Amino acid sequence: MSTPYELTGGMRTGPLARLRAGFRATVWVARHPGLALAAAYLLLNAIAVFAPGWLTHYDPLAADPVFAQLGSSAEHWLGTDQLGRDIFARIVYGARYSLSISAAAIAIAALAGTALGLLAGLARGWLDELITRFLDVVSAFPDLLLALMLISFTGPGSANLVFALGVASVPRFARVVRAQTFVVAESGYVEQAKTFGLAPVVLVWRHVLPHAIAQVPVLATIGLGTAIISTSGLSFLGMGPQPPTAEWGLMLAEGRNYLYNAWWIAVWPGVAITAAVIAVNALGGHWQARFERREAA
Repeated sequence: MSTPYELTGGMRTGPLARLRAGFRATVWVARHPGLALAAAYLLLNAIAVFAPGWLTHYDPLAADPVFAQLGSSAEHWLGTDQLGRDIFARIVYGARYSLSISAAAIAIAALAGTALGLLAGLARGWLDELITRFLDVVSAFPDLLLALMLISFTGPGSANLVFALGVASVPRFARVVRAQTFVVAESGYVEQAKTFGLAPVVLVWRHVLPHAIAQVPVLATIGLGTAIISTSGLSFLGMGPQPPTAEWGLMLAEGRNYLYNAWWIAVWPGVAITAAVIAVNALGGHWQARFERREAA
């Protein structure tokens, strides 16, 4: 008869194992309180994206002029805006737009950049030169300016904002994957795999791609913080979701005219944006440091 140890694949379970795991987690939190706080904040944002009703029972679009521009209270934690809408509810529901648009843009950039970088690194010759020159042209413009130019042609809206920010972020991924592909393609284990007669597709899929994209998740995490700022900035300019949508940058734009008599309308969305960017950058920096230490080892 199999023992519990064997049934769990060699992993010890039980109260003692759970106690050890809890102790290790407590030690990690004690050593990295900032990272733990950042992870907790991002977890709350994830809940806001997928299940905002767990965090607030208010409708973010429900206006009531009688309660307009009220300060913080037990009923409205962060006060109300110029139309009497609950600001906390709008920030919670706004995460769905601000973070989803940013994440979708980075996903598009990572996929397109990986494909272009891998193609350039493997093809060499005129195709590599063509892709490199294209990346140089895109990189010549700041991300926010390029995205603004693209949206001026496609028009405002969430989908166009995702596309514009995704295109603007492609070069940072493509250049890294291209450089890594050059290194991996010339490595000894790839040359040895070629001698075994592996098909080119199998060789790329099994041996080149996994190593070429090793740094892509780190770049995506760090790039997400920049994308959040860009998304909010373009929404502030009216290029993203349109009113009465609850989106952080749009909330900033709507609240700027009330800074003197109702500062909380604009300040709290700004705090949400700042905290999200700091949390993402903190975790991304930690992940990058671990990746660099592993590469150096």
